[in-house]
Amino acid sequence: MRKLDKLVLKSFMGPFVVTFFIVLFIFLMQFFWLYMDDLIGKGLAINLILEMMMYMSATLVPMAMPLGILLASIMTFGNLGESYELVAVKSSGISLFRFMRPLIVFILGIVAGMFFFSNYVIPKANLKAFSLLYDMRNKKPTMSIKPGIFNKGIGSFAIRIGSKSKDGVNIDDVLIYDHTNTQANNNVIAAETGKMYLSNDKRFLVFELSKGWRYEFKKDDSGTYEQQRMYFKHWTKVVDVSSFEFNRTQEDLFRTNEEMMDIRMLGKNTDSLRKVTNSDLKELRRNSGHFISLVKSDNSYKELTERIGQYRDKLADTVSYKKTLISSFPDSVKGDISERLVADVQSLQRYANIFQTNFEINQKKMNDFDMEWHKKFTLSFACLVLFLIGAPMGAIVRKGGLGMPAVISISFFVIYFVLSSTGEKLAKQAKLSPMEGMWLATVALMPIAVIVLIQARNDSSVFRKEAYLLFWNKVKLFFSRLFNRKKTVAK
Repeated sequence: MRKLDKLVLKSFMGPFVVTFFIVLFIFLMQFFWLYMDDLIGKGLAINLILEMMMYMSATLVPMAMPLGILLASIMTFGNLGESYELVAVKSSGISLFRFMRPLIVFILGIVAGMFFFSNYVIPKANLKAFSLLYDMRNKKPTMSIKPGIFNKGIGSFAIRIGSKSKDGVNIDDVLIYDHTNTQANNNVIAAETGKMYLSNDKRFLVFELSKGWRYEFKKDDSGTYEQQRMYFKHWTKVVDVSSFEFNRTQEDLFRTNEEMMDIRMLGKNTDSLRKVTNSDLKELRRNSGHFISLVKSDNSYKELTERIGQYRDKLADTVSYKKTLISSFPDSVKGDISERLVADVQSLQRYANIFQTNFEINQKKMNDFDMEWHKKFTLSFACLVLFLIGAPMGAIVRKGGLGMPAVISISFFVIYFVLSSTGEKLAKQAKLSPMEGMWLATVALMPIAVIVLIQARNDSSVFRKEAYLLFWNKVKLFFSRLFNRKKTVAK
């Protein structure tokens, strides 16, 4: 039995490693395709690109791992079925479940590893990746002055050079429009030759121009423009280009996002928000007790939101009621009492509005934290569910290689991805609880896994195309005989 277990593991490991890295590479290329417009043309160093690829590869592992396992399991058991090795194993009295046992143990190890990876590695990788992506997207395009065209975006200048040497230092036929004080072309510099180079600290672009003219258009006291022209033999212009450098933002600014937290931090932040909400609720009850009974202590958060809306409406009714009551007081104090009561009730209305706004914000944050908490489990458990679909499916279809397994695995992964995205969206909209939304895809695929396992154990031909071809041939043969019989009777 040990040799059989080694055979199964050896047959699975090769396709698993290959398919996992292929799928990971595809997801990584999809990411760069998505952000290509934001990254191209900014002169980013190759080490920054490699660093981004490393961090993003880590964040994409939870998506690539289930698909890699699904594809590898179908390929492995499809190859074993196509070569009749599964038939030989079953004929020797070994069940399919016993044959799958070493792989199930291996997948359970991956599930445990994926949980720890999602909890400890991915939050740090997300922090590094998205902070770096933010800086790369906000970096200005690379400073490249091309001959024959006006180069804008270099400070407040528009620069045109006729030609430049191969080393990019010596330049000819230079024209510079200075828009520092105005957008109009009132300050122009023209030179025959010169040099262009960066300062030692790369913060300034220096122009050393020779044999040129400066033109300035100024308004005199009468409101008319006059032109001033000055000739120079040598003139130096320094342009600040420090904004073109790549600057890193502090990572602490991104730590409040739920994707950058592990389970402990998510639970801690959820408890803190719940305490803040309860404290605000007690304060609201205390301040509104003189006017109206807002909520009972056992009201849920959903009921609380509805009651706050009713509370604001009743406060408006309270104003009109108090105004009617005031009419029985003497005229000397009526105005003062009315103003105070209206001011108090309007103040409570504003306080209720503020509380509801804060409550909705905190509730959304708690919802996001709960969704991320469940996601760390669902992404891990999806590996087991998709394996339990892929392995028996491969045993049923009995087709190895990459063609049929790829079609089947992509089909199931699309179903999983659509259900997962739908559940997450519904949970964000509070139409489903975080647990229901995040576990929707996994729970929905579990019955399919059970059905496929039962079909594979019974050697069912439900998912085998040969069975449908055979059925179709029988149907054609039946109608062919029926047609021939009618022709014979007619004769």
